[in-house]
Amino acid sequence: MTTTADPAPVTAAPPPATWSGLLATATDICLGALLERAGQDWSRPAHGLDWTCRETLDHLALGLTGYAGLLIARPTDRYITLFASLDPQAPLPACLEGLRIAASLLGSTVRDTPSDVRAWHLWGHSDASGFAAMGITELLLHTYDITRALDPDSPWTPDDAPCAAALTRLFPDAPEAPFGHGPFDVLLWCTGRTALPGLPRRTAWQWDGRVR
Repeated sequence: MTTTADPAPVTAAPPPATWSGLLATATDICLGALLERAGQDWSRPAHGLDWTCRETLDHLALGLTGYAGLLIARPTDRYITLFASLDPQAPLPACLEGLRIAASLLGSTVRDTPSDVRAWHLWGHSDASGFAAMGITELLLHTYDITRALDPDSPWTPDDAPCAAALTRLFPDAPEAPFGHGPFDVLLWCTGRTALPGLPRRTAWQWDGRVR
């Protein structure tokens, strides 16, 4: 991910949501799509990234575990010192099991973290809902990146609920979905992965994790 944009302005608080449940839903959706493609060539580059599909999966596991760690350690000015990775020799289904473990760790941490807790993140000090939204966004985007590379003729689209929740929490300046487009299309536009009618593809972006 690259970014040079200024943080989005702080806007109204998002609607209530069961964030650990939304994260679990996103995890099930994404792992289902990835497992369907476990027998393909994961050494090819993920769509739009410098990483291979397998390296992208490892990045996902590191990120989800890291978000849980930030909520547990609650640093104010730095990332945590724990780095997680998947066994590079393990078969893909076992690596996907590792990704589910990482997502489960984040989900249980989100569920058990008091609402007044804050932790550092480069794109805005955040609370449990913010880190859940970050985890959802990472899962959705990188599942898209992987499936687009492995199966370009069969576009993958997740359910609307986790996409809409992530947009509301992390992208307060997101446009309304144009006619014929859903929240996932808007999320892809917000993160520089596609254009929308009347909106060219972004060349720089970042989310806003600050509490609103």
